[in-house]
Amino acid sequence: MAKLFPKINSASRVQKLAALSFFSSIFILGAKWWAYFLTHSMTLKTDAYEGIVNVVASGIALTAVRYANQPADKDHPYGHGKMEYFSAGFEGGLIFLAACLIGYDSIMAFFHPPVLSKLDQGLIINVLAGLLNGALGFLLLWNGRKLKSEALRADGLHLLSDFATTVVVLFGLGAVLYFKILWLDSLIALLMGFYLAWTGFKLIRKSILHLIDTQDEGQRLSLAHAIIHYPGPEIVAVHNLRSLQVGATNHVDLHIVVPEFYDVKKAHDLVQIFCQTIMQQSGVDGETHAHIDPCLQQYCSSCRLGTSPGETPCPVRQQNFSNEPTLESILEYRYHDKV
Repeated sequence: MAKLFPKINSASRVQKLAALSFFSSIFILGAKWWAYFLTHSMTLKTDAYEGIVNVVASGIALTAVRYANQPADKDHPYGHGKMEYFSAGFEGGLIFLAACLIGYDSIMAFFHPPVLSKLDQGLIINVLAGLLNGALGFLLLWNGRKLKSEALRADGLHLLSDFATTVVVLFGLGAVLYFKILWLDSLIALLMGFYLAWTGFKLIRKSILHLIDTQDEGQRLSLAHAIIHYPGPEIVAVHNLRSLQVGATNHVDLHIVVPEFYDVKKAHDLVQIFCQTIMQQSGVDGETHAHIDPCLQQYCSSCRLGTSPGETPCPVRQQNFSNEPTLESILEYRYHDKV
């Protein structure tokens, strides 16, 4: 049994934000390289390298979200959402590659330091570009989380990391200007390279976890809380709860135990209402796939059916109701259960 609860159509908004990121990154890239050519600063060259990554990554993200938002079809019954994880992973790889290039250039600059000039002008240009990156990064990250777009989220995190490096550049080159210690320029660039390498590694790791279908335990716990607070006593038990996010859509699998004497239609209607309720209460958008199990008089001690005053007693009860179901029993997954 499956019931789809579609989210608000946000494909157009995601694509527009990705396009905004792409065209803005081209403008910012030009500004950063202008700042470098004015100053010949290794730190500003580091920032300009990252600007190249921004342009390439934004272009890939734009392509990815266009593909990922295509509806499910015969060959892709779960949709195309995983394309966003490829985009985020590729962006992480680009960031890591840029970090390696930055590290190499920074080490070489210790032995062959460049002649710095017009640092004050270069800093002003770079800071303005960084502020634009920061504003755009917050916009993409906020919308990426709201719209459940991993590509936008990855792009936003990248731009915010770029903004953070701009702040480091401001204080670092300010120190170079004030103290006249030229080797600080290369040291700051090297530290920025390490920071970018860590950012890229985290993006790659997160993308791999999604691509190998790693569960979001926080989301599964939200579903379990909604299940345990469901008021209907006719849902005897729930187990084998699984949740998988593919792009912006979640696929929830669960086994639902109902009284064994219910007919097929009654069990179907009951489970349909139950699934709709827990999805709404947990705030999870997507579809449910429910497997219905008869109670077979094995859950009597935790079954509330017919136990409230005025209710008709359960005709097959073998034990008195004595304990409520627990989160642990709902979250337990029997990996050997293939049915």
